[in-house]
Amino acid sequence: MISNREMFYRFLGQTSSFPLGVEIERAEGVYMHGPEGKPYLDLISGISVSSIGHRHSRVVQAIKDQADHYLHLMVYGELVQSPQVNLAELLVRHLPKPLNNVFLVNSGSEAVEGALKLAKRYTGRTEVVSFRNAYHGSTLGSLSIMGNETMKKSFRPLIPDVRILEYNNIQALEAVSGRTACVIAETIQGEAGAMAPSEGFMKALRKRCDETGALLILDEIQAGLGRTGKLWGFEHFGIIPDVLLLAKALGGGMPIGAFIAPAEIMQSLTHTPVLGHITTFGGNAVCAAAALANVGVITEEKLWEDVDEKEALFRQYLKHPSIKNIRGKGLLLALEFDSFEQNKKVIDRCLEMGVLTDWFLFADHCLRIAPPLIITRAQIKEACEVILKALE
Repeated sequence: MISNREMFYRFLGQTSSFPLGVEIERAEGVYMHGPEGKPYLDLISGISVSSIGHRHSRVVQAIKDQADHYLHLMVYGELVQSPQVNLAELLVRHLPKPLNNVFLVNSGSEAVEGALKLAKRYTGRTEVVSFRNAYHGSTLGSLSIMGNETMKKSFRPLIPDVRILEYNNIQALEAVSGRTACVIAETIQGEAGAMAPSEGFMKALRKRCDETGALLILDEIQAGLGRTGKLWGFEHFGIIPDVLLLAKALGGGMPIGAFIAPAEIMQSLTHTPVLGHITTFGGNAVCAAAALANVGVITEEKLWEDVDEKEALFRQYLKHPSIKNIRGKGLLLALEFDSFEQNKKVIDRCLEMGVLTDWFLFADHCLRIAPPLIITRAQIKEACEVILKALE
């Protein structure tokens, strides 16, 4: 009989020639378990997805309850569905007043695509500005604004009129002009290796967008919903975006994303043409119900409030001559090594010892730390001891 592992390599499309290739049978809390029962402490949350842990009881119950009512009914935006409207209301309740209209989609890439269309439609302009080493997804539109040419060059031509600037460089913002539809930026650059900008840069970015009439789109697909020590990453910088992008941690393990903007901006997608942006499965009832339960846990328990303390523990425990630097904010951290080869050896050794971590797309010499926000102090110590042992 052919094994699951053999079928994985034979029948599934692969994203690289060296996948982790570990079989997981079940997961709960911060642990995943293989078929033999071996536990793996998940130090990356499925890439910043499982912020309240795997299979949280409230999320699982919400999925079951919604499945008893209905699944898919109609394309998004036509029928009133309680999971969608309740999720939108909950998000708006916890956002600054201008951000009061939620468009639900299936993923982060789709949130990016919708936001780009919204900015072009609302402003009537064509130029999009993004930043070097930015990651915003892998569809052709989101790939076009990716700030890494290595990932893009095999797929050109991409969408035109995209300008890539240096991140965290205030002087570079002079390139934003009256023909710029939008500037899209991560509040913390995830795949660049948890690169946090200065408050001065983010304030200057907001100011430059105000001066030129460009919309400021902040991508919080990795940084949002408590991961940085505040509910929203932009709160660290004292600014408010025109459009906010969410996905990953939004669904509690189910696929859902959103772009959020003031209603007067969002309304521009309803006409000229009508159905200016549409999706069949966006805001799927089961996914929206899961997201509603998930965001409820995060906001009711204020899971971001002890993130700074947990960050400090990682920084305290992870001291070793091979660790050149620890970058990032909150529970989105990067351990910097000399090379990818050294980093990959540590990642592989950690996996053997039951801790799952990974590298960053544009910083492959950095080890990713982005555990569920519910990780305990004892589990942090356990994970750090494994990392240090892997460095021996």
